[in-house]
Amino acid sequence: MQVEFLGGAREVGRSALLVDDALLVDYGLMTAEPPQYPVRDPEPDAVVVSHGHLDHVGAVPALLKGDRRPPIHWTPPTGELARTLAEDTLKLRGNSPLCPFGAEHVARLGEVERRHDYSDPFPVAGGIDDGGYEVTLFAAGHIPGSAHVLVDDGETRLLYTGDFHTDDQRLVAGTTARPDADVVVCESTYSDVRHDDRGEVEERFAESVETTLWEGGTVVVPAFAIGRTQELLLVCAAHDIPCYVDGMGKGVTEMLRRYPGFVRDPEALRRAKSHARFVTGRDGQRERIADGNAAIVTTSGMLSGGPAMTYIPQIRSNPVNKVAMTGYQVEGTPGRDLLESGRAEIDGRVMPVSARVEQYDFSAHADRDGLFGFLDSYRDATVIVNHGDRCEAFAADLRADGFDASAPALAGRIEV
Repeated sequence: MQVEFLGGAREVGRSALLVDDALLVDYGLMTAEPPQYPVRDPEPDAVVVSHGHLDHVGAVPALLKGDRRPPIHWTPPTGELARTLAEDTLKLRGNSPLCPFGAEHVARLGEVERRHDYSDPFPVAGGIDDGGYEVTLFAAGHIPGSAHVLVDDGETRLLYTGDFHTDDQRLVAGTTARPDADVVVCESTYSDVRHDDRGEVEERFAESVETTLWEGGTVVVPAFAIGRTQELLLVCAAHDIPCYVDGMGKGVTEMLRRYPGFVRDPEALRRAKSHARFVTGRDGQRERIADGNAAIVTTSGMLSGGPAMTYIPQIRSNPVNKVAMTGYQVEGTPGRDLLESGRAEIDGRVMPVSARVEQYDFSAHADRDGLFGFLDSYRDATVIVNHGDRCEAFAADLRADGFDASAPALAGRIEV
């Protein structure tokens, strides 16, 4: 089996792994200015997508140009999220050189998609008996519908972890899947981090928000629309924190309720949705909410657009108010700038923010201990490290612990 790293090697973003020039696993984009896409445009016989985040699925419609129609395999929530993200990309960058697909390519997703449940093997590219593969998806504990992808060609079993978490979140349970594999392509996003206990993080967040509300302030909670928004709605409901939800996360929350088998507690998600108030944005509603006394869970998670950039100018000058960041802030984003400098670029102008700014680690990725714990089941396998800022260093750490581990470079092609 030959694998080629078209993206996601020694970097976070634009994940894309090509197996034998025939099977493509993920095809994402890297959020940057301008956005970056996989290093070349393959023509695979089939595509499997691990989960519905932009860096893993954001470029998939571009595979359907011309007369190309490879079947695309994913779980039902991932299929829904892929379409949502593609439509959002068209709104932001459509009809420009920065977007490699158009509305017609997004429409074709419905023609070629194949939806699968976890632990249900399916043939790809003709199946093992016809020179192809058998593929099985396993719950990865990252977001609803996220999957480890096991690829079996009859001789070699390759496990592509995708993004995963080994600890439980309110929205999804941590992964317990450890399928037999000869080769493991493992993400390493937080390979040098140890997360704080999730319960303690949640308690600190709730106490801080409640204090600000008691003082008469407003809390803006920038959050990724997929996974993080729903997790925070569950937290707010559990602690009886009054909250609004705004941005893409509204539609994602509605969609996930249609797939109860892919969330940890469907009834808790129903209650959380009922507890939150959904923002329409009509007739100056956002301005009135910002002057109120509530938490506002809203996109974008890194303040790079979305309704968050309506709320921040409204609350920025009052030191009683608060901005509670809930995810990693990539260098160069307005969210990172706000954390480091207390200033944010708003409508092209850099403005000081007097409101208190805090950060909470609600990560949906395994940390260093989680990665080692997961890989402990694969000490006899070859481990290939990807999807991280320090892939080479983590591979060296694994070798020091007795693993056969490496971290191929971008565009690297290796035999396994």
